[in-house]
Amino acid sequence: MISVIFDLDGTLVDSEPNYYESGRRTLERHGVPDFTWEQHSRFIGIGTLETLEILKERYALSAPVEQLLAEQNAAYLELARIATPAFPRMRAFVERLHAEGVAMAVASGSSRAAIDAVLAGTGLDALLTTVVSAEEVAHGKPAPDVFLEAARRLGVPPADCVVVEDAAPGAVAARAAGMGCVAVPYVADTAGDPAFASAGLLFAGGQAEFSAEAAYDWLSARGVA
Repeated sequence: MISVIFDLDGTLVDSEPNYYESGRRTLERHGVPDFTWEQHSRFIGIGTLETLEILKERYALSAPVEQLLAEQNAAYLELARIATPAFPRMRAFVERLHAEGVAMAVASGSSRAAIDAVLAGTGLDALLTTVVSAEEVAHGKPAPDVFLEAARRLGVPPADCVVVEDAAPGAVAARAAGMGCVAVPYVADTAGDPAFASAGLLFAGGQAEFSAEAAYDWLSARGVA
């Protein structure tokens, strides 16, 4: 039976606006007042720590990356607790898999505190109880570490897992982990990224095109049902 590992941000929930705003506030506090959504979108799918390491070097920020991370996480948690919507069709997919007894996990580049806050706020924590944060592994995406750790915790071989992802780095990580991939690009313009070419199932139109039924049928052909 196939197990399913979900990315969180941009896949299960629409948290990217909160990540952008928390990052924008953090950078503004450190003298970068004009960080745009377009700039942020280039880092979608990359862990917060890895993103801040790049931005610290790019903008020659004097603050330690650990401080920047703590500030952004605090700002993000404040925003996340107010509102982080789950994508309705993705929630339906999770509920279908749960009803069928499919083993599932969340593997995310976010902090564990952020993951727990979002899952609790959406009620998905009742369905997704195995969680891996990039904080708990050596390397974030596009390295495969979070997915491999999720498979280990589920007690299944990587080859028996399918990853659901919205970003190219996550698709790269899934392939490096030896896992299948269902790709639902958060940024529609990235659907043609070569990283998605290896996805077994691609919803090029993103969440607007995603179908829980079509995804379940595809998984069934791989051994879910």
